[in-house]
Amino acid sequence: MSDLSLQFGGDLSVSPTGDLLRADGQALSQQRVLRRLLTNPGDYIWQRNYGGGLGQYIGKPGATASISGVARTQMLLEVAVAATPSPVINVVVSDNSIVTLSISYLDSLVNQNSVLTFSL
Repeated sequence: MSDLSLQFGGDLSVSPTGDLLRADGQALSQQRVLRRLLTNPGDYIWQRNYGGGLGQYIGKPGATASISGVARTQMLLEVAVAATPSPVINVVVSDNSIVTLSISYLDSLVNQNSVLTFSL
């Protein structure tokens, strides 16, 4: 299975020959997971319950437990994430209050371990 390569908040990617790039395997899974975690609930009009809305935690470095809980719940709803072993979610706040998530999970589409790291 593949889809267009489109990172959350970005633009479609184009190859050197001008074709639209496609994402598959782990790249597709990570693209789907990141979209689920950062999409605000209610933003998809056809799936009102889709999304974790982690963007609401920007500027709230004291909410690490809540961030971790939302991330875990949303990860387990994503088809690309195996339920066992359970995803491991680490939330770290830097000295300048930047919240960084590092999520380790088993990618069920390719049956490989995957790590996704991003900052809010």
